[in-house]
Amino acid sequence: MESHDLDWKSQLPAKKALPQSDFPKDVAAMANNGGGLIVYGMNETQKAATDRTDVGDFDEGYERALRSPAITAITPPMFGLKIYRLGTESAKNRAVVVEVSASTDGPHLIYRNDLFGAPIRNDADTVWMKERQIEAMYRARFDERRHASEALDALFDEAAAGRKTTGRAWIIAVAHPRVPRFLGRMDLEDARLILKNAEPLALSYAGSTGVHPLESVDRLNPRPGLRRWVAVNTATGDRVWKQAWISIHHDGSVTLAATVGGHRMTSDDYFEGHQVEGRGIEASIADFMALTRATADSTGNDEYDVRVGIEWAGSKPLEILTRDNSGFIYADASIPLHRFTPVETTVAAREPDNDFHEHTYELARDCVNQGGISNLHLIERPGS
Repeated sequence: MESHDLDWKSQLPAKKALPQSDFPKDVAAMANNGGGLIVYGMNETQKAATDRTDVGDFDEGYERALRSPAITAITPPMFGLKIYRLGTESAKNRAVVVEVSASTDGPHLIYRNDLFGAPIRNDADTVWMKERQIEAMYRARFDERRHASEALDALFDEAAAGRKTTGRAWIIAVAHPRVPRFLGRMDLEDARLILKNAEPLALSYAGSTGVHPLESVDRLNPRPGLRRWVAVNTATGDRVWKQAWISIHHDGSVTLAATVGGHRMTSDDYFEGHQVEGRGIEASIADFMALTRATADSTGNDEYDVRVGIEWAGSKPLEILTRDNSGFIYADASIPLHRFTPVETTVAAREPDNDFHEHTYELARDCVNQGGISNLHLIERPGS
């Protein structure tokens, strides 16, 4: 039987008519009711599935066409639709499943000419919200945003606590799933696998040059913490200038704290604690975003609220340094920062590779731009 989170459809809408079809309304209704599945390729009688029917050819072009109206015909847009192709051409039983995630941005509205409405599932039917329902959903959205901000504040303050920011600047990066899906306890092997999977992903974003925090933590033996696993710092002694700490929480949250000020300049010389090389920021963000993506894959989370900041409590203003084409440090390009403004964004951690890579690039660029630096050196824009 159809239900509030399951909708049977026999055929896909015509590709060119998708924005004007019922598809945006069906997606918005599912999102407004906590998410669910829309299944194309099933006949139904009295809302009960009876047998399979073939939906015909379904290529990547049609898949992109399905995602487009979820963004352009729904307000706020619905990102991160998951689309699955089932069945075979030979058996003539091809089906398409559209998975709509729960959303904290409701109510999602549909505009038709000068009119708009907020659809919602009522058991097996799609109906339009009344004014009081819309009001309650807006109130829930604002409450959720406040709670999400409070969760990020708590993660950030915890990750920054105890760092010696009077000696060296530290980058603090935290990510919290907007709708945590993983409610169990992550075991040691899960944590090890996340750390293992994150390393090659980070290198695909920023390459092997630069100081990567993942190389300065114990990835094979994370320690248990309060509802989390902690990859502890291994950079001690003469390597203390690149120390780092990483936490992977059972709910899918991720935190990273690493020194970015006072890095090694030559074999026997170091930058000052307030001097941060842009490449160090890039490598840290590449590692952090790779950890977030690997954690999302493991826990089933999708949308994450992200915050990246640089903590510095010394007397001199913070400087972000870059290099010219010959590799020479170009300090004069930096704008002295008396305070680094944390950069916040929302990412779909399980979106297509190029899209997530683009988010990684933009996040790193926003960070170095604050110091007057225009270009990134390690993270290239996808397709450039």
